[in-house]
Amino acid sequence: MKIQEFLIPELQYEVALTEKFLKRLPEDKLAWKPHPKSMSLGELANHLAEIPSWINATMELDELDLEGFQSAGFKKVSKIIEALKLNTSQAEIALRKPDSEYEKNWRMLSGENVLLEMPKFNVLRTIVFNQLPHHRAQMGVYFRLLDIPVPSTYGPSADEK
Repeated sequence: MKIQEFLIPELQYEVALTEKFLKRLPEDKLAWKPHPKSMSLGELANHLAEIPSWINATMELDELDLEGFQSAGFKKVSKIIEALKLNTSQAEIALRKPDSEYEKNWRMLSGENVLLEMPKFNVLRTIVFNQLPHHRAQMGVYFRLLDIPVPSTYGPSADEK
């Protein structure tokens, strides 16, 4: 089985779960944050929508410099979901590579500083794909604090039994 045959269905599954969360976003709460050091709900949502674009950056580039990077700042839930879907469709195309492409080294930089360097497969599995459930769980905590029902993910939530 080819690597892409494992990763594309996993991406589709994780994005479908993420979309369930994004569809519950109240637009009047996008600026809300649980703590001054936390991302706002809108920043977190935009971040979730952009994560699939990291797949393109990993598969199409040999390195990425994060210096000066700014996340999208969509203020409408519909635009955030639209970005998630567009980034996901582009990510699926980027994943359709021979296995040998996944073995190539990739670097993340911040200016002159190398933040990480590892094979593209490892970047995808440890850094990129894991970001979706990580930040979705963070959003679940935000939802709980705002009394928004938390969607089920890998099993029922306390709100969806």
